[in-house]
Amino acid sequence: MLVDVQAGQSLQPSPEPVRRTAPPLTMPTASAATESPAVAWQNRGPAVADHARRNGPGKARNGAGKEDIVMMLGPAAGGVYQHPLPAGVARHSVSKVASNAGALTAVPARSVPGVLARAGALVALTKPRIIELLLVTTVPTMVVAAGGWPSLWLVVATLAGGTLSAGGANAANMYLDRDIDALMRRTSRRPLVTGAISAPAALAFAVGLEAAAFLVLWFAVNPLSAILALSAALFYVFVYTAVLKRKSPQNIVIGGAAGAVPVLVGWAAVQGSLGWAPLVLFALVFLWTPPHFWALAIRYRDDYANASVPMMPVVVSLEHTARQIFGYAMATVAASVVFGLVADMHWVYWTVAVAAGAVFIGLCARLLAVRTSPVAMKVFHWSISYLSLLFVAMAVDVLVH
Repeated sequence: MLVDVQAGQSLQPSPEPVRRTAPPLTMPTASAATESPAVAWQNRGPAVADHARRNGPGKARNGAGKEDIVMMLGPAAGGVYQHPLPAGVARHSVSKVASNAGALTAVPARSVPGVLARAGALVALTKPRIIELLLVTTVPTMVVAAGGWPSLWLVVATLAGGTLSAGGANAANMYLDRDIDALMRRTSRRPLVTGAISAPAALAFAVGLEAAAFLVLWFAVNPLSAILALSAALFYVFVYTAVLKRKSPQNIVIGGAAGAVPVLVGWAAVQGSLGWAPLVLFALVFLWTPPHFWALAIRYRDDYANASVPMMPVVVSLEHTARQIFGYAMATVAASVVFGLVADMHWVYWTVAVAAGAVFIGLCARLLAVRTSPVAMKVFHWSISYLSLLFVAMAVDVLVH
């Protein structure tokens, strides 16, 4: 029998008292109740089950207005079993009380905010803002390779595979970097640092994404694109993250090769092979990566120093770092000129390449003269705009001509 009462209030026997021979209901201990919100009481007595069928489950409202199972019966004085509500039970709402001929079970409601928080933590593992930038380079490359807009299905499949691959590599990066992320203010709120996701779960998630990416690209695009994407992920995880990042100030220079591979994946998705144009684009993104990242590292050099990560601004002077940034920016703009010639670009591309490149070089020259964090962050933000504008311009150039 299930009785409507307030928590802690005495239960009165039903007009139809339960036989004293009915086996007692299994009651959780207070410690069990606090271990999990999924608290269930089961009654195996036929008399109680019969009453439940005829009268339905009882329920009580707690002070917060949520429904809780307050409960139940067993053999005690007067045929009524009284048990205080276990500590912590009243905090957990119950969405369903299922009764049948043999059992009564309380099923707790799922915590929607908890599910959403976990999903958000998994998304954060993939570093979605970095993925966005990688995809910005992939689609325009496909447009140039196709000489127009490629098949929509091919674009969707390539983006899906590329997103999964980059997301898996980024999740593996966070798995390996969780110790140094905890020492850096910029990364101290990442899911593995806060405990929102466990390390084994993050690793399994990363491996699963990479496996899915390879299958999607292999079967929905072509084997070359799948192999290129997997090689980039492996290089990023095992060469850059596991070795170079912690040992060499040239870490981002060499590791930047992984971030340049998406242009090769995009070209291979359309053509099934590579050529000079995609290789020049690969070089352009490769050369762009050091000034982009070192500018950010200037802003957070104390963080990297605290975590003993030998980023360029940590191990050499700001003046030397600024010279390196300026030199790589010049080389990046030069690569954009070479690509324009190799790919036979027209006025749309050339206008944007020259104008955006001039601003990029100008900001790097300013950083060389001033060498402050605010100027470094201007270089960092414009480097993102520069790359995005350049790739959008090459796609538009092909489509309008």
